[in-house]
Amino acid sequence: LSSLSTNWHLKENARDHHTSKFSSKELIVRRGQTFILTFNGTEHPEQNLTFIVETGPKPSKLAKTQATFGISSTVTKESWSAVVQSTSSSSVTISISSPPNAVIGRYKLSVQSTSSGSSSPASLGTFVLLFNPWSSGDDVFMPNKAECEEYVLEEFGIIFAGNKNHINSFGWNFGQFQGDILNICLSMMDRSLNYRQDPVTDVSHRNDPKYLGRVLSAMVNANDDQGVLLGNWSGNYDGGKSPSSWTGSGEILHNWKKSGFKPVRYGQCWVFAAVLTTVLRCLGIPTRTITNFSSAHDADGNLRVDEFYDADGNHLDRAADSIWNFHVWNESWFSRSDLGPSYSGWQVLDATPQEESGGIYQCGPASRNAIKEGDVDLDYDCPFVFAEVNADCMYWNYDSTTGKKTLIFSKSTIIGQSISTKAVGRDDRVDVTNDYKYEEGSTKEREIFKKARKKLGLEDKFDPTAPTSQEIDQKPDISGKFKVDGPLEVGKNLSLILVLANLQSDAKTVHVNMTAWSTVYTRRPVHEIWKDSISVTLPPKEEKQFPIKIPYTEYQQQLTTDNTIQVTALCHVEGGIQVLVQRDITLDNPSIDIQVLGEAKVNKEVDVEVTFTNPIDVEVTDCVLQAEGNDLLRGILEIEVPPLKAGEKSSTKFKLIPFETGPKHLLVNFSCDKFADIKTFKMVNVVD
Repeated sequence: LSSLSTNWHLKENARDHHTSKFSSKELIVRRGQTFILTFNGTEHPEQNLTFIVETGPKPSKLAKTQATFGISSTVTKESWSAVVQSTSSSSVTISISSPPNAVIGRYKLSVQSTSSGSSSPASLGTFVLLFNPWSSGDDVFMPNKAECEEYVLEEFGIIFAGNKNHINSFGWNFGQFQGDILNICLSMMDRSLNYRQDPVTDVSHRNDPKYLGRVLSAMVNANDDQGVLLGNWSGNYDGGKSPSSWTGSGEILHNWKKSGFKPVRYGQCWVFAAVLTTVLRCLGIPTRTITNFSSAHDADGNLRVDEFYDADGNHLDRAADSIWNFHVWNESWFSRSDLGPSYSGWQVLDATPQEESGGIYQCGPASRNAIKEGDVDLDYDCPFVFAEVNADCMYWNYDSTTGKKTLIFSKSTIIGQSISTKAVGRDDRVDVTNDYKYEEGSTKEREIFKKARKKLGLEDKFDPTAPTSQEIDQKPDISGKFKVDGPLEVGKNLSLILVLANLQSDAKTVHVNMTAWSTVYTRRPVHEIWKDSISVTLPPKEEKQFPIKIPYTEYQQQLTTDNTIQVTALCHVEGGIQVLVQRDITLDNPSIDIQVLGEAKVNKEVDVEVTFTNPIDVEVTDCVLQAEGNDLLRGILEIEVPPLKAGEKSSTKFKLIPFETGPKHLLVNFSCDKFADIKTFKMVNVVD
């Protein structure tokens, strides 16, 4: 059996195993299902053949990384098996089946003829084995076929961002089946700390989606292990690409490999989540991105976030805790044999490096059902995820000279709003907040919160920063809010109204200190934009309005690529307690338009026109247009666009030559010196 040629039946096997989208010359199949192959060079194929499959550095039967099996009459479900399909004088066609809990990865397959004495095995080649959400015996089995299509096979996604008052979204190219991505994902597993410490044990655990999900959540960030992406939330992205400039995972993963696996600069939460989606979908674990608005980062594990403000109303960057405008993480679908069936289904994984877990920056899998029921004592990282959607907020006034902290107010209904993901089969937003928690403000929701505190041993602990009963009993004399009074667009002046209402039946004198800062989306202050103070007398039971104008020329230099501004008014009421009024504002970029000029046909050129009108009254320069789209363009197209005078419209044309039929997505990103990363996408239906 020395020289054998193998026909892997790539087309039929790929069709049966839902792997046709991979563009590989290697067989890629899913576990728990049969695949066929034909090989020749056997004189008498009905002779006793023994097959050997092995994976990892030191394959062994004990570690389930090696199996030997002969020909049997029927497929066995729980182990590797082979059945003869047909034979001819010189070749034999075999169907091979793997167990539904087999280790995933690249395997070597060889065959030995037992009748010819002790001949050494002949290699048939290699194949890759993946998770199988279509197979009922697999931990990742997903009964709904439309969900399998979306969460494993769909290469385009929509990520939600902005803030709870103003949700916006952008497209993303996951591209899990493109080029070399599968090989990069396989290398990623071999670069993890677990593999480096004990390769044999690590590979033997690769049958388990909860193990791999956790390991890969660590590998997508650069902390600890030289993983894929280096995080940067400073607002200054010199030495790399700004996180908001990426439009897909492919460029990031290819750059990581090309650089000899040096971390790619830079990522923020949605980039980490999008790359983890690509990797897990590629390996066959159903995965989606989730956006949580007003997301708590509870650094000290007390289910509470503290924010500090000085007397002028400046938001101080001194607490480890924070409330992000939004945060993006992942949900992956698999069963939890370690916890029991009621905790199976969607599991939260988070690759953004926020807090260490088990000594390294990884997070999850946390069962979404456990989060909803307050079962924060279950593996993995449930307290952190529970706090992200449920923490109570405390707002403090901090005096830097004395170090004294005074509580301004506390709120239990701010955190965890409009939790969002893309709809199955449509480009719409679906709200999944009710899958994370009971209705905000309901008794059930407070009960679950108490249960979680109790499980964490917080309920009987003395809390030095907790407000005294006197602080809680003291009610504010006035209330306030910021109203938006005009367009929220980059390039336009920002118009707001501060509304203050006197809740008492005697007049109140109020000294108001106001500030506006540009921030990153985590609400970390970056630059002061504006400040002002006023003193007012509010008549009994009356409200007054104070218009605020922040001209574009004043904020333009300070804005980060997130286009976010935090406006604060700290109201010192004579003889009463302070009142904090604040609002986070996300400004929209101007729009950009894509037109496909004609019908998109396979292997035929079609023109695309992208138009942008400069909305401001100064020239914009350094204009660059980027476009990408699977099956429409190879790689990323970059076009330099000439400067645009005030009000001028630009039109940029380029050609597509689609190479696959079906609905495809073209993603476009336009940047210039005054506007960062104006994104849009267009669905292009490619016909024969």
